[in-house]
Amino acid sequence: MPRAARIDIPHLLQHVIVRGIEKRDIFLDDSDRASFVQRLGFLLQQTGTQCLAWSLMSNHFHLLLKPTDEKLSHFMRRLLTGYAVTFNLRHHRSGHLFQNRYKSIVCEEDAYLLELVRYIHLNPLRVGIVGDVQELDRYPWTGHSVLLRLQTLDWQNVGEVLSYFGKKTKAAREHYRRFVVDGAGQGNRNELVGGGLRRVRKTGIDEQPVMYDERILGSSDFVQRLTEEHGLSEQMNPLTPVPTLVRQVAEVMGISVAEIRRAGRAKVVSQARSVISYIGYREMGHSGEAIARELGITRSGVCKRARAGEKLFREDERLWKLFQD
Repeated sequence: MPRAARIDIPHLLQHVIVRGIEKRDIFLDDSDRASFVQRLGFLLQQTGTQCLAWSLMSNHFHLLLKPTDEKLSHFMRRLLTGYAVTFNLRHHRSGHLFQNRYKSIVCEEDAYLLELVRYIHLNPLRVGIVGDVQELDRYPWTGHSVLLRLQTLDWQNVGEVLSYFGKKTKAAREHYRRFVVDGAGQGNRNELVGGGLRRVRKTGIDEQPVMYDERILGSSDFVQRLTEEHGLSEQMNPLTPVPTLVRQVAEVMGISVAEIRRAGRAKVVSQARSVISYIGYREMGHSGEAIARELGITRSGVCKRARAGEKLFREDERLWKLFQD
């Protein structure tokens, strides 16, 4: 399926996620991390890009950025290319270091800024790099310690984040840390990392769809406003036809289209039908009728199977690689 164009508009908050190629490590030691942070800070200041949160893992990193004078794509190209060259020279290697496309999700600032700051800064705890929040406080490879003033980085936008927690800086830091502690047990927040699919969100067979685009983390009104102000509809891909979706899922799961349409009793056939219902209805916004006709089931059957199909889709890398950025 063709990939949707990124939304690259200045002054919008963007959650950026970059992973190593084939899930390989992109930071082998603290010298690599320090090199990356130095390059990141230099480019942020040179381009006027604001950074409100950041976190480095071993094989990926998160940035919460707000471009101003330069497009995000230009900033990221300079950041990733420069770091990859330095990394390859230092470790005597060649070839690609990162996945071909970084992921960027435009975020509704008022609704999600603080949740994203907390989510990004808790990543080292979530993946087990640090054992608790006390250790996270002094972990040097996130912006969390900068917000607590346990390290200083001139390029991180501390003031904007702390302004949400109070007018007095000391009290604001205490409130911010309490906010982080409260979120430490939340686990993965899949709703905060987007996906890359264009879809219409619906919560029931007969309910009206709302505006939704997985390149955007925000309300229906926010998506509508961006669409109208910036012509985003022109960047969106047309929906994959249901018969094409059936064929693609069949290929990934190693069965034939005929088997899916016959509704045999084999477990893999049932799973394929559930995945098609989920992707087609929940993610892409096809009508229940269209999917039901293709699978030979009822509209209520599509809704039931969609609930089962979500877990299968999220857990099978072969499937979400087809349909996500």
